[in-house]
Amino acid sequence: MEEKGNMGDEQEKKYLLMTEAPLEKLVLKLAGPAIITMLVTSFYNMTDTYFVGNLGTSASGAIGISMSLMTLIQACGHFFGQGSGNYIARALGTKDVEKAERMAITALSASVICSLGILLVGLINLEQLARWLGSTDTILPYAKDYIRFILVGAPFKMGSIVLSVQLRFQGNSFIGMIGLVSGAVLNIALDPLLIYAFNIGISGASIATAIGQGASFFLLLIYMQRSNGIRLSICKTTFKIHYLKNIVLGGAPSLVRQGIGSAATICLNLVAKGYGDAAVAAMGIVDRMAHFVNSVLLGFSQGYQPVCGFNFGAKRFDRVQKGFYTAVKMGTVCLTALSFICIITAPNIVSLFRNDQEVIAIGAAALAYQCYSLPFNAWSSFSDMCLQSVGKTKGSIVIALSRRGLFFIPLIFVLTHFWGVLGMQLARPVANMMGFIIAVPLQLRFFTELRKMETFCQSCSPISQ
Repeated sequence: MEEKGNMGDEQEKKYLLMTEAPLEKLVLKLAGPAIITMLVTSFYNMTDTYFVGNLGTSASGAIGISMSLMTLIQACGHFFGQGSGNYIARALGTKDVEKAERMAITALSASVICSLGILLVGLINLEQLARWLGSTDTILPYAKDYIRFILVGAPFKMGSIVLSVQLRFQGNSFIGMIGLVSGAVLNIALDPLLIYAFNIGISGASIATAIGQGASFFLLLIYMQRSNGIRLSICKTTFKIHYLKNIVLGGAPSLVRQGIGSAATICLNLVAKGYGDAAVAAMGIVDRMAHFVNSVLLGFSQGYQPVCGFNFGAKRFDRVQKGFYTAVKMGTVCLTALSFICIITAPNIVSLFRNDQEVIAIGAAALAYQCYSLPFNAWSSFSDMCLQSVGKTKGSIVIALSRRGLFFIPLIFVLTHFWGVLGMQLARPVANMMGFIIAVPLQLRFFTELRKMETFCQSCSPISQ
């Protein structure tokens, strides 16, 4: 059996912070850096859309095509990051530092192996991959140029996600933010330089992305070793069933969540290309803008996750539930405000990325419809994250599937068949609402179980005896 590692003074302070600090301030403290990270990351994704949009509608469509591949790479990164992070938070909640450190390096090593596989297979089948993602004949040359360097950057992208998630689950979200934001800022600075000054075109945008991801990875690796949390040691890498099983159980909801999101985007592109390059470009812009708005929600959910995992491991079940409602309230308020702004300025937002009347007409309506449903994503997203953090893998996967794929994928084909472009625009918001309806009873059932666990623990405590 492995022995528990001893917690240092800094880690003991972190433990007390996570299990005793007022929830509102704690969630905000952890969510703040996560929100900034998500917003900046989304912003630099949108800068590619902005700068490449000046190269033409087909080039702009290539950015939308690549979104599903980038989502798939992120899904794999979050699979290893969330799978290890949930375990790390629970291990630190029980003050077992040794297991936390073994899990951290094992997950990072596994992610590097996985990303190299994606890189190799993708480059060998580049044209087939671009067509499979939904490229038309006119979009294909641009898509191949852009996707090539997205694949090259995949190992750095996945590695940086794993490290940032692990840091966040230790309560070091600020350090994770610095690493990711630094790479994003570098990407933003390099975009116009490589696209226009060096005249590389659309390839310049993806090269800038790969360089930024590499910078983030190495910065996070350095921060991880110098932080007051757990340390990485290659000699602690172990592919024992215990650790791999926990990565799969803890990371499966993230893989399903984002993997099905990638599949959904592919289906959207396949439907949109039937209406021309303008439709592909418009829906790509809308997806990135909606992701930007949702970044606030993702930031709050990432701020809540370590609180949930720590307190569940420490058997502070009351804080798990109270933290959930605190985070949902904050997320709903912010999403409502941002959605309102996007609804009234939708045509202006779309025109920033591509000043084409057909693109604006399709994109503005789709963005407005989607924003009406976004506030309901708060409950769905936090339910998903909560159940994942405490090891309720099945419930988390059901919520992830229902909102991102189980409803959306058939809806995009059925609604478009009957209503054409309008059906394509309505598929996402209808799926969001149906996902919310599924998430409510699942989360309430978990809280019922949680109260029973709390009652049992109180009856077994020395004070009650």
